[in-house]
Amino acid sequence: MNNNQLFVEYYKEWVSIYKEGAIRPITLSKYKMAISWLEKLVPDLKLCNLDRVAYQKLINDYAKYHERQTTMDFHHQIKGSILDAVDEGLIPKDPTRKAIIKGKTPSEKKPKYLNQFELHNLLTSLDLNDDVNWDWFILLVAKTGMRFSEALALTPNDFDFSKQIVSITKTWDYKGEGGFLPTKNKSSVRKVQLDWKTVMQFSQLLKDLPCEEPIFVKDKNKIYNSTVNDVLFRLCKKAEVPTISIHGLRHTHASLLLYAGVSIASVARRLGHASMTTTQKTYLHIIQELENQDVDIVMRSLANLS
Repeated sequence: MNNNQLFVEYYKEWVSIYKEGAIRPITLSKYKMAISWLEKLVPDLKLCNLDRVAYQKLINDYAKYHERQTTMDFHHQIKGSILDAVDEGLIPKDPTRKAIIKGKTPSEKKPKYLNQFELHNLLTSLDLNDDVNWDWFILLVAKTGMRFSEALALTPNDFDFSKQIVSITKTWDYKGEGGFLPTKNKSSVRKVQLDWKTVMQFSQLLKDLPCEEPIFVKDKNKIYNSTVNDVLFRLCKKAEVPTISIHGLRHTHASLLLYAGVSIASVARRLGHASMTTTQKTYLHIIQELENQDVDIVMRSLANLS
């Protein structure tokens, strides 16, 4: 490698050497997407010309098409390769230092989660008959907060109805060829406690199903999350509640636990987050709201002392 090499070519090699086979396919696809953007925005940029101004211009151009958080992700995806190029002496100074991350004005955000009243209306509108359907899937995600791929991978053997738990040990490769995959991280392997009503419902539903076959994937058919999101969209309309995605059900589950006073540590474990930091970042707005309520309680308590 030399500093006359095109940056996009260096980055391609870097991804091939350091990322392929070391990270999950879904994460790798994000690095591959970064390659596409480099080919579009800086096809002729050489390593020797990659200084702070050139890097800032690249980030600014990317930010014209993306919101700030997406731009930040792109910055992190390419920064690792640039720091390696600095270590290798191909670039004299770190051009990413003090980079300013910009982004398009965020579009109006749809609600990410339902409140308790809205969730109740949604769940009472589900068609929970004797056969497995997507309504059962939606109920399970709402009651456990598990990820879409985790719920797809569940088999009857994963349920221990006597202890009221479901074990999450794998995911389903719905974006690829199907089949079981490892969980997102070590923390994602967990046991999730179930309420007694869910236990009763699922013990009946699963009693005659093959023990080691996925409950919601029939005949290894291809599953698209858009299919399940469409079902959920129609159910939300029927229940007259804001339309959310399947991932929004996970947010709903977490937010209801936080509002109920469950600790951040317990919510993080239940969701399978690698650290509490992830939970705190994702639900910062709720945590801040609860902290404000705590301050009010403290002030009232102190005022009553005199």
